[in-house]
Amino acid sequence: MANHTRGGKVHNNVSHAPRAPRGNALLFARNFFRHPRMLGSIVPSSRFLIKQLLEPINWARARVIVEYGPGVGGITVEVLNRMRADAALIAIEMNPDFVSYLRRTLSDKRLQVVQASAADVEAILRRFGYRRADYIISGIPFSTIPAPLRERILRTTHDVLEPGGAFLVYQFSTRVLQDLKRIFGYVGRRFEPLNLLPAHLFICQAITG
Repeated sequence: MANHTRGGKVHNNVSHAPRAPRGNALLFARNFFRHPRMLGSIVPSSRFLIKQLLEPINWARARVIVEYGPGVGGITVEVLNRMRADAALIAIEMNPDFVSYLRRTLSDKRLQVVQASAADVEAILRRFGYRRADYIISGIPFSTIPAPLRERILRTTHDVLEPGGAFLVYQFSTRVLQDLKRIFGYVGRRFEPLNLLPAHLFICQAITG
């Protein structure tokens, strides 16, 4: 399938690009009230947050992308719309309702939806024949995750990133910032006020050696 680059984005010659399924806000809100510590927000990410979160990605080089906590797929859809025709997106989600929803509503051969913890990313990549990822995107609320599990997720994430890759994180507080700096070294920061809630964005560069 042919694709071409325009303005730093890869546009696939596909007649039907994925779209965000309707009815997802109600599902998201219902699960927030069931599991508030797992989601962190009552509504999905805004288009402003998604645009700024994905801005650092070099779509021409991104062959393997991982998303932690895709929820109802707002970010997932945008990644699918922008990434290469021969790239792979692995979405890791613990909530079975969201897993079922994504598998039912997003039909794209480049997408694999896995019900698991982000801590298992290394084994999940190997399952699909990959050793590393070019980019890992995360909106899981690190501030509510127990410290040992948070440490395991961050260190494993660092280890599976390709050299020159990046861990793109959005949070509704800065509590995880010190952990990100300690493990990744360089962390760029951005802020998106046009989101409910306003979000902090962190661009973590992989360290080698």
